[in-house]
Amino acid sequence: MSTLHSPLTAVQVLPPHSSEPLGPAAKRALVAGMLGAHVLGGWALLQVPAVREAAGQFAPIRVEMIAPEPEAPKPPPPPPPPPPKVQPKTPPPPAPVIAAAPPPIPQPAPVFTAPPPPPEPPAPPAPTAPPAPAVPPAPPVPPAPAPAAPRQVVLTETDWIRIPQLDYPLASKRLREQGVVLVRALIDTRGMPRQVVLQKSSGFPRLDQEALGKAVTARVKPRTENGVPFEFWIVMPLAFELED
Repeated sequence: MSTLHSPLTAVQVLPPHSSEPLGPAAKRALVAGMLGAHVLGGWALLQVPAVREAAGQFAPIRVEMIAPEPEAPKPPPPPPPPPPKVQPKTPPPPAPVIAAAPPPIPQPAPVFTAPPPPPEPPAPPAPTAPPAPAVPPAPPVPPAPAPAAPRQVVLTETDWIRIPQLDYPLASKRLREQGVVLVRALIDTRGMPRQVVLQKSSGFPRLDQEALGKAVTARVKPRTENGVPFEFWIVMPLAFELED
């Protein structure tokens, strides 16, 4: 298959030289005429079968559009009017705050006091008793006579019922301690010593303690006066003697 190369020649029709510049309308007419001539030339070439076939296979129709000359700039639109001044809105006054009324203070419950009972009628006066006859005061009781102090009695051999039996302390025997102890005893109404005291020491404490311990074992005959027994003091000489 043969390829047909056909150069396309663009024909440009120039307007006749004129010293006066073309106006916008003339320029548009010139551009339209040039476009029409190009279209007409292309169409004529396409009428040839070989050219049409080759153009349909290889060469697409190229149409160049010539942009028209820019028109004269339009005058700028007038500036927009300044925006109206916005008046500042005054905030509405704050709503008055209504304070809630304080809760009522509970009042104490009333206290009911019972009325006092009616006064009792006064009791009739008691009959006045006749005054008792005056009793003469009793004569004062004389104080009891103080008991007589126990008397001192000297016993004889016949007045003894039991004579105290002394035990010689061993330490006193070893140390050769000896002497006489005088023990004063208070004899009660039964003839028994109720109290014993040391009236005279032997000079040795061991002998004195032995004499006082054995003096309470003595027994004597009770003494009476007008048939009434009485207490009395006696002195018991208790001797500690060593045999040679």
